[in-house]
Amino acid sequence: MSANDRIQWFHKKVTDGCFPNATHLSERFGISHRQAQRDVDYLRKKLEAPLEYNSERKGYTYSEHFVLPVMTGTTNDADYRDVLMGLRDFNDRAAAQSFIQMQLPYTALLEINDKMTVMNLRSIIVSEEPRHRYRCEFPSIELFLGIIMSTGADIRVIEPDWLRSRLVTFAKRVLECNSTIDE
Repeated sequence: MSANDRIQWFHKKVTDGCFPNATHLSERFGISHRQAQRDVDYLRKKLEAPLEYNSERKGYTYSEHFVLPVMTGTTNDADYRDVLMGLRDFNDRAAAQSFIQMQLPYTALLEINDKMTVMNLRSIIVSEEPRHRYRCEFPSIELFLGIIMSTGADIRVIEPDWLRSRLVTFAKRVLECNSTIDE
């Protein structure tokens, strides 16, 4: 993962109120604590993020609203150069925020009681919580729902609510399409 990916992940965690710190960053991306601290310093100094350390929560928060500047880390950056140049001159924070969101992973909290399923989903599980709950990150909603459906295990989506709703709608559609088959 590039520094861009790490900074975007850190920014998302701060905006989600998760109070990340350099240790979380180093553990998540398998980098040294020193490199993680340099990433945090870059966010604070170069990108002028209003980061404040909360000693009670042992992590960072923003002291005021902050939108991460548009950054990409794709192999085809040249294809996006015109779009990026236009966005740099564009002051609509919502548009810049939505562009960044397309690059950030989605997160979900799942309840999974089957250990084999947990092992099979290790590539998307980023942390474990009490009561067989696992925090997952994934780049595509459709791919994630497909993975959940294909496991055949009892998986419960704890949060977010919109993802659980989408899963239920998807499952209903599959059931309706397959309840009566014209022969």
